[in-house]
Amino acid sequence: MSNEHYLNNPMIHRERRLSQATSPWVRQFDCSHMRPLIICRGPIRKEAMDVFAEMGITHYGILLSEKDSIVYPRALAPELRVLTDPYRVHRVPDYTGATKEERDQRIADIIAIARDGDYNSIFAGYGFMAEDETMVAAMEAAGLNFIGPCSRTVRQAGLKDEAKRTALKTGVSVTPGIDNGTALTLLKKYPTVSDLQTLCKKEGLEVDASVWEIDAVETIADEVLAASYRKGIDLYTVEELSETLTECVEKINEQYPENRVRLKAIGGGGGKGQRIIALGDAARTPELVREILNEVKTTGVGDNKNVLVELNIETTRHQEIQVVGNGEWSITLGGRDCSLQMHEQKLLEVSVTRESLLSAQQRAEQDGRAEEAAVMAQDVRTLDAMEDEASRFGTAVGLDSVSTFECIVDRDKHFFMEMNTRIQVEHRVSELCYAMKFTNPDNDGDSFVVESLVEAMVLLAAHGPALPKPERIPRFEDSVEARLNATNDALQPNAGGQIEYWSDAIDGEIRDDQGISLHNPDTDVFMNYTLAGAYDSNIALLLTVGDSREQTYERMAEVLRATSMRGRDLHTNLAFHYGLVHWFLGRTVNARPTTKFIVPYLTSVGELATESRRIDVDTAWSLLVQSSAAELDAAEGAQLTEALSRKQSLLLRPLRFLLDSPHALSGWLSLNQKAFDHSGDTIVWAENPIEVLADTYHFLKLNYSESAPAANVIWEHDHAILTAAEDFYSDLGEYLPTGDWSALNAALAGEAPEGFNAEEWLSVQSAHRGFQAGMEILELLPAMAQFTGFFELAINSDMTIHFPERLLDEEHQKAMMKALAPPPLAKSDEIVAASGGMFYGRESPDAPVYLEVGSHFEAGDPLYIVEVMKMFNKVYAPFSGTVDEVLVEGDGTIISKGQTLFKVTPDEQIEIETDDVVASRKREHTRELMKLVL
Repeated sequence: MSNEHYLNNPMIHRERRLSQATSPWVRQFDCSHMRPLIICRGPIRKEAMDVFAEMGITHYGILLSEKDSIVYPRALAPELRVLTDPYRVHRVPDYTGATKEERDQRIADIIAIARDGDYNSIFAGYGFMAEDETMVAAMEAAGLNFIGPCSRTVRQAGLKDEAKRTALKTGVSVTPGIDNGTALTLLKKYPTVSDLQTLCKKEGLEVDASVWEIDAVETIADEVLAASYRKGIDLYTVEELSETLTECVEKINEQYPENRVRLKAIGGGGGKGQRIIALGDAARTPELVREILNEVKTTGVGDNKNVLVELNIETTRHQEIQVVGNGEWSITLGGRDCSLQMHEQKLLEVSVTRESLLSAQQRAEQDGRAEEAAVMAQDVRTLDAMEDEASRFGTAVGLDSVSTFECIVDRDKHFFMEMNTRIQVEHRVSELCYAMKFTNPDNDGDSFVVESLVEAMVLLAAHGPALPKPERIPRFEDSVEARLNATNDALQPNAGGQIEYWSDAIDGEIRDDQGISLHNPDTDVFMNYTLAGAYDSNIALLLTVGDSREQTYERMAEVLRATSMRGRDLHTNLAFHYGLVHWFLGRTVNARPTTKFIVPYLTSVGELATESRRIDVDTAWSLLVQSSAAELDAAEGAQLTEALSRKQSLLLRPLRFLLDSPHALSGWLSLNQKAFDHSGDTIVWAENPIEVLADTYHFLKLNYSESAPAANVIWEHDHAILTAAEDFYSDLGEYLPTGDWSALNAALAGEAPEGFNAEEWLSVQSAHRGFQAGMEILELLPAMAQFTGFFELAINSDMTIHFPERLLDEEHQKAMMKALAPPPLAKSDEIVAASGGMFYGRESPDAPVYLEVGSHFEAGDPLYIVEVMKMFNKVYAPFSGTVDEVLVEGDGTIISKGQTLFKVTPDEQIEIETDDVVASRKREHTRELMKLVL
């Protein structure tokens, strides 16, 4: 169902207009007096508009960035199809500003717009402005009601260094590390209180007199630094900070020699501003610190440049707790497992609820899976502990809205990571599992229920102190969210594509997509949407719910199967999600993947992609036909060859589809791994191949339709053959047990059973052989899995993941990423752009360029940085050589994928194989692989 269907479905959502309630106590919480200005974009903006309308809030407006002209070159922003009043749309250069000065200007712009537009409140969604203390404080000072945590909460919980200190005071488990690198840097230069006082006098810094009475000199240094930020001056250089942080990294390496170290900007989020330092690579700290500061745009004079140094928990699961508070009370709404992520960017998010874990534990106990049951029991204890800590932390920081308490979980231990003082992208995962019931303290029968976290934010902003602590009410046991992103098969951002068609949402689908999939209200035509690099790569959030995690995954699989998108230069991770969801369904959805799962998983899929390119399907089919006919006399052989020719497209077409899509192949193998027996030297069917083939056409979205284009369906003559085969085995089931394929095969090879005469039985046997003829070609797929070791990436009995060593090798991982997303073709004397985006030829504005004419580079040296969809990606040299010509104009230049950036002379001459040599090698490899089949 669409987002609107979800909001209006009485099973899932209740009426929100409290002003229409009969109870005076309930009516007092009406929010129709709120007049919010929405200062964010993306799915949360459309969701807020829908929620505001349902709450009876009629006066609201939105910001519209000038960058949106890139996204909508020939169309309106999706929201403008429903928000038709031009006086409620306010144009700004961008939403946040790239520098401190631009951010300050944007804050002033927002305040001015609010005053001119008669708005009395601000909604910032999950953009970075939502947890910018300066912005929140400015809104409060301007008399605007900020719909989100107040500036005090943002300061104490939102800044990662402050949050870690609060956690320590509150008895919350934290990750080992250093949170005051800037203070330590300052104290190197001014080690005593007296030195700091002299510094303040010299620079004219205003520090409260009580600060000098504090015993801890590091705390005093933090206060002095805060004063310098307020004045807009620097008391340390990036080089000095980097030196301190390098020492911190080396110290952690000494204490924990088996763990890497994570650097984390205090104001980052969503993967921005974080880097991991490999073991023994502490010398790279200065380089990575500069990358981080550039990425979070805190390189200006007076910016707080603090960077946390933390132990990287190598086996971590990323879990978070949804917290809601009014400044006096805090409650939690269960957890979310966000471990399925890459480059700190979440991909598939799964609910973690007490009810679901207990149900899974009970089912495991009933089925005799004692170790799995013990894992579920431990997860319940961990969840309880995290929810307790989250509630206490929320109360400690005076949480007066919606926030997220983020943790890393290592088996039976957990550590607080940070609190995001904003609503999260994945907030739906929690609100679908729990609602909040607010009850009149003087009358138990007088209450109302809130099921939307956006609605809760508005209620808390309007009536926070008057709201009693709510009761948590279960809704669905499980939910899951897939982030549909503009990325290629290796999950690298792909900007510049355009969506020209998107299938409608199906029943059971919850789709948050900013309104992209809404058709033109006048013409009912889909409006093209450009995936510009100005924003992040997210296109939509797809959610499903269920009474168990397995049911939720099954529904997500169907949503992904039914989703179809087409467009120009359009690349999305839809196929990746389809394969990943089936990977877990084919094993167990109760697995405990860590944050390092996705890269080895992608590596295994890359191995499938590599193997697929080594297969010559025509050669495989020719070998099968020859082998099958060789066992018969000439007449029977000719007859079989003719029969196989009629079935050729039926069998080879889905095979080619799977070989062309490694992610779909991963999902198919996972779904059908029990359909084959791999124990011997050859592949043996464990299920009826006809049923597998029929399921394969459904899996590939090639179901029969008389009206659909031939490219999108099973062809009519193939459909007739497959239907006849299915009907044959269905009818046969009335006489023979067909549940066990090996038993049925044995029966069909024997004497005629009761109810058949000899002639009839010969006819049945002949039909069976005819329908099964050629089905061996599908065994090529499990043969590929066996050859590549695809099933070696497995789930252990304790629900952890077993990683074959090869999948953890970084060089192999890089090679398989290239196999999934081959780089653009380039001549041997040039380097071309790996992706579109914004080009930077140096580490930071004051650093020397990586390459200039005459520069010699070695393989693995950095060549340039490309900013694509808000992430900085450093590109390294694939070979060594010398630069002859620089063809890009300079930093900040927009480049396109495949564009020539440098003309070079490689150190070694590259030899290119001919097409004939490549084709011959494919044929030979196919012959070897077919030995597992024939």
